[in-house]
Amino acid sequence: MSAGTLIRDGADRVLLVEPSYKEHWDIPGGVCEVDEPPWRTARRECAEEVGIDRPLGALLVIDYIPDDGRMPEGMAFIFDGGRITEDEAARLTLTDPEILSVELVPVDAVAERVKPSLGRRLRAALTAAQTGRAPMICEDGHPVSQ
Repeated sequence: MSAGTLIRDGADRVLLVEPSYKEHWDIPGGVCEVDEPPWRTARRECAEEVGIDRPLGALLVIDYIPDDGRMPEGMAFIFDGGRITEDEAARLTLTDPEILSVELVPVDAVAERVKPSLGRRLRAALTAAQTGRAPMICEDGHPVSQ
């Protein structure tokens, strides 16, 4: 299981982090530790990676991730991390040495930086945040009918 946080600005640009250990950008978040529920993971990882420690908003996405031959099947959760200004983003304290930088990225450019499944998941999360139709249920980032 993994959990992340959708943090955005007033123009709905998404806060992405640049990890040092993989080629794709990501959102603040990570793998759930043993006996750690996703909402605690999302808040902990956000505080560790970018220094933002505040209560989470709504659960935006629940995504089933199929086995890809490299990793077994799993679940990914995205929570609403609220809004941030460009000035606040520029002043973030990167507290995790695995994070090289952060950037507010327009939603149309997010797909160029993140894994395809995360790009789809983020579009679903943004839609859920904008419409209030949360959580969005997804399969490999694709919203499914309920």
